[in-house]
Amino acid sequence: MILDKNTAKKTAELLLQINAIKLRPENPFTWASGWKSPIYCDNRIILSYPMIRNYIREEMAKQLESLYGKPDVIAGVATGAIGIGMLVADYLGLPFIYVRPEPKSHGRRNQIEGRLEANQNLVVVEDLISTGKSSLNAVEALTNEGANVKGMLAIFNYGFDVAQENFETRDMELHTLGDYDHLIQEASETGYIKENQLNTLLEWRKSPSTWHP
Repeated sequence: MILDKNTAKKTAELLLQINAIKLRPENPFTWASGWKSPIYCDNRIILSYPMIRNYIREEMAKQLESLYGKPDVIAGVATGAIGIGMLVADYLGLPFIYVRPEPKSHGRRNQIEGRLEANQNLVVVEDLISTGKSSLNAVEALTNEGANVKGMLAIFNYGFDVAQENFETRDMELHTLGDYDHLIQEASETGYIKENQLNTLLEWRKSPSTWHP
């Protein structure tokens, strides 16, 4: 869910400005899920632009406090949200931890890195939501360790029905700074994409799991 349309528009503008959005309709990307996609959102690039990362950090921190008050801990999902999660935690003056996709196969075999105590309230920070599977796996790992996960805040959400269903099934609240609809609107209005590319992106969005160029 988008809390602020102006923030969503600004987020889309900034992602396009730094070319975090890659369009390749003629040679689609293949996601980890196996889906073919004409678009790829690489939020890691944000970290290389101090003014933009500060904007994202501050907006996430403000929305997080507005939604949940001040939690005990901020948790980032490895690896994409470690950087932005730590920035948000630092801005709020809170402890930070991060969650691996699975426990390490050596050493202490940790899946959660950092200090987490039972019954602590925390908010999960993500960079990107596609199907939501990896994000919800992180939530499960945290709750299994006794954490009270208040919700999740991400930079960008593709807005897939499957993601909404997955979050509703897990009764997990999700909010994002920006989303696909605002991104496509901004890209179209600014001439970042051509009309034929817009049509491709809209068609893909209808059924991303079965789309082919």
